[in-house]
Amino acid sequence: MILLVIALVTLLNAWTVLMFWEDKQRAIAGERRISEANLLGLALLGGSPGALLARQWFRHKTRKEPFSTELLLIATVQLGLVLGFVAFGRL
Repeated sequence: MILLVIALVTLLNAWTVLMFWEDKQRAIAGERRISEANLLGLALLGGSPGALLARQWFRHKTRKEPFSTELLLIATVQLGLVLGFVAFGRL
């Protein structure tokens, strides 16, 4: 079961990185962008590590507010949940 969860989270993070890359390419080309709500939604579903990594790799949305604050809030809450589950032996 845990391997399935790891595989799904890995796929979700890979998809999130791909969506940030796609949004960056669209921005460069002047095309219609992927909405910030969709990018934050991927982070909220568990793709926040991929989102944070993609921001640095592609230098994309690194200074955009309130997007940056919202993404960091999502990542912080998720990290707190994981640490809580680990501390109480649920993971």
